[in-house]
Amino acid sequence: MRMNKVRTLRIMKMKETNQKIVMLTAYDCFMAKTLDEAGVDIILVGDSVGMTQLGFEDTLRVTLDMMIHHCAAARRGVKSSLLVGDMPFMTYKINEDEALRNAARMVQEGGCEAVKIEGGENFARFTSRIVNAGIPVMGHIGLVPQSVHQLGGYRVQGKEEDDVIRLINDARALEEAGVFSIVIEAVPPSVGKRITESVRVPTIGIGAGPFCDGQVLVINDMLGLTDKKPPHFVKQYANLGNAAKKAVEQYMEEVRNGSFPDEAHCYE
Repeated sequence: MRMNKVRTLRIMKMKETNQKIVMLTAYDCFMAKTLDEAGVDIILVGDSVGMTQLGFEDTLRVTLDMMIHHCAAARRGVKSSLLVGDMPFMTYKINEDEALRNAARMVQEGGCEAVKIEGGENFARFTSRIVNAGIPVMGHIGLVPQSVHQLGGYRVQGKEEDDVIRLINDARALEEAGVFSIVIEAVPPSVGKRITESVRVPTIGIGAGPFCDGQVLVINDMLGLTDKKPPHFVKQYANLGNAAKKAVEQYMEEVRNGSFPDEAHCYE
């Protein structure tokens, strides 16, 4: 169990000292507490909550109020990890004032210690405004799920050299805007390596190969808490969905045959 509080400066120094950064998602108090006690460096309350918890087909229907609700729940379970919250679709792209106002709500009402914003060079000015107001920002480039319709689906990015150059420029623009780290999603390992080597801030990969400064997965995918086939890059470390189903089936059987509750599970 880690005792010292993780802050953004520590995350940035981890790149300098070649320490790999571990990030996972959580959407409620119990899971956030579990990850925190395990020693995860960063807990991300992702807008993936829309797909993992709320039954949406994508992240686009997740609202700011939804995110604040789940961030606040996770906050109550976190003591040491750095808590980062996703800013949902269109909450930071209309104008800089609105971006800052919404980021402030994520901190004040949701308890986040940093926010994550999707997009590169075109959105660097929004990032800069938020950072200059004292709110740490994590960038996100490559496959950006909030732009899934524009990208033509959940497709690997950076296959052509022009796209790789664009991604590197995106990363550098975000670094200049003041981000403390950058998520790189769904690019070939060689591209993840080139982006990582092009910036001084840490990169955190999700389907971006082993050369990033850290890794992140959606907790439901890596624990098997999903009824959908996980993405190709996910390693499933447990199958808790099947375990839960078997437990429910056993409970049903025992209730129906009268063996539960037994004497040991009744008040005297």
